[in-house]
Amino acid sequence: MSVPLRIIQYGIGPIGAGIVRLIAEKAHAEFVGAIDIDPAKAGKDLGQVAGLGRDLGIAVSGDATEVLQIPADVVVHSTGSYLTDVKEQLLNCLRANHNVVSSCEELAYPLRKHPELSKELDEVAREIGVTLHGTGVNPGFVMDKLALTLSSVCQRVERVEVRRIVDAGKRRLPLQKKVGAGMSAEQFAREVEAGRIKHHGLPESCAMIADALGLRAESITEIIEPVMAKTDVQTEFLKVAAGQVAGVRQVCRGTGAGGEETLYLELQMYVGAPDAADTIHITGVPDLTLTIPDGTHGDLATAAAVVNAIPLVVAAPAGLKTVADIPVRFSKNF
Repeated sequence: MSVPLRIIQYGIGPIGAGIVRLIAEKAHAEFVGAIDIDPAKAGKDLGQVAGLGRDLGIAVSGDATEVLQIPADVVVHSTGSYLTDVKEQLLNCLRANHNVVSSCEELAYPLRKHPELSKELDEVAREIGVTLHGTGVNPGFVMDKLALTLSSVCQRVERVEVRRIVDAGKRRLPLQKKVGAGMSAEQFAREVEAGRIKHHGLPESCAMIADALGLRAESITEIIEPVMAKTDVQTEFLKVAAGQVAGVRQVCRGTGAGGEETLYLELQMYVGAPDAADTIHITGVPDLTLTIPDGTHGDLATAAAVVNAIPLVVAAPAGLKTVADIPVRFSKNF
């Protein structure tokens, strides 16, 4: 590829910054614009804001309308988890004639939860002739796409079980706070009720697997509960005393009309988790089990999933494309 892909970065939080640093390594990519609503970042060089340690020659702007007028091949979007919260941002990107790769968790597979919004986004993208795609590590790979890939060597699939255990103590402070580390059980319950403690995307992963494999999942339910620390745990950033919340356990189940469980997805993210791993078990012909010891590093893998998808999305047919539609692979250069 002789002409570099022109990229606008939309959102430069921790994930967006990681994406910028990875794109900066690509030989056939160049940034032409950068957007972030944080006034402290406005006017600063994108490379410095992203922690690259060098300038990229692109100033961060808070004016999305102005930046989106810049000719570009793709907007890399990383601002929020809820699709309804970022709907207008995505529509503005599409209407400016840009392909979009987004880390919005609900966009990885929004067809069941947001059918009307999914239809609207698809229609706008098709009308303009661009592609919209949401991806990441979870949802986007570990608890859905990887299971679908494993199923490709099955003659029959009857049930899928995915368990992801993450030692949040080895991750960044915002994640440790996000899972409730150090809270009381009562405070944790209030934060769950307010929607502030929750891994976004587990029902989307469940729906994607069910639809892709034809598994019966008329009902998809989710529970969120605390994991309590049995001993004191000290991380780089905080201390969790025995009896306090160490993190979160979420379980999502897909069941058929008769109550039979066809899908079981469990995510545990807590500080001090002793057996971190990603495990997929498929019941079928043949039965299959895949385990990734220590699990998949969320931040590194999310940035990689987004960046590796860029050339594939630019080349894809117009419309809303879920993780089930776009192939996954490492892209050394583009």
